[in-house]
Amino acid sequence: MKFEENLKKLERIAEEMENSDTPLDKMLELYSEGIELSKKCQDFLNVTQKKITEISES
Repeated sequence: MKFEENLKKLERIAEEMENSDTPLDKMLELYSEGIELSKKCQDFLNVTQKKITEISES
């Protein structure tokens, strides 16, 4: 999945978790999925930052 897709899915998860009608078991599932998506986004940003630094220094 692309960074933008992961970020949009993460935003949808956050919105759903803000809904007070969401059952606790679903909240835990969403939280777990959100953590994984957050890690993927952060990894992508770290790799991108490294590439930009390498380009800037050459």
